[in-house]
Amino acid sequence: MNKIEVCLSPALIDLYSLKGKIVVIVDILRATSSMVTGFAHSVEKIIPVTAVDKCLQLKAEGCIAAGERNGQIVEGMDMGNSPFSYMAETLKGKTVAMTTTNGTLAIEKAREATQILIGAFLNIQHLADHLKQSKQDILIFCAGWKGRVNMEDSLFAGNLIQLLTATHSIEDDSAHLALSMYQQAQGDIATYLAPCAHAQRLAKMNIQKDIDFCFQKDKYQVIPHFKEGKLVNL
Repeated sequence: MNKIEVCLSPALIDLYSLKGKIVVIVDILRATSSMVTGFAHSVEKIIPVTAVDKCLQLKAEGCIAAGERNGQIVEGMDMGNSPFSYMAETLKGKTVAMTTTNGTLAIEKAREATQILIGAFLNIQHLADHLKQSKQDILIFCAGWKGRVNMEDSLFAGNLIQLLTATHSIEDDSAHLALSMYQQAQGDIATYLAPCAHAQRLAKMNIQKDIDFCFQKDKYQVIPHFKEGKLVNL
């Protein structure tokens, strides 16, 4: 049986071996939820970058620029980090350059992995079905918030672990913690996550609809896959 681990924060990623593993990046509020939504609405490619300057450079080269810092749109960008922005008809068949506070940094830190996939509640069952067939060890990499652990990404990790118990054994205490957390919350995820710090930050920005959307399960059957510096639909 293959193994599954959880890295609860980018600050801990150096403690994990990535080679030979599938790494699932998760940033529920809102980067990976927006990525999944974009591919579900026919975005062709997403180029994740860590620096605002690089994102603006790609904009000058013809990409749509999506930039977020601290939950807000970066000046000079075409759009921010709302999943609703990624539903626009104007993005169909286009390439989006994307930089966010946490999610795109996590992708950069995972480059040594054998494969990098993008997870969200929005595609969790489809992702789990794919991973069951992979026959590889898995590391769920939570983007967190500025290096700190957060509730929503950890809860996703627990949910994904529960879906993979038939094919993968839990390898570390972080995975046990995430699974235990999900088992407590599974009856009403939205209520359980209502007090989480980032949900509170976003709610103060009057974007509760983004929060509610990102907590929906199994809305899309797409899996963004990082390949040669770009995300494409697997």
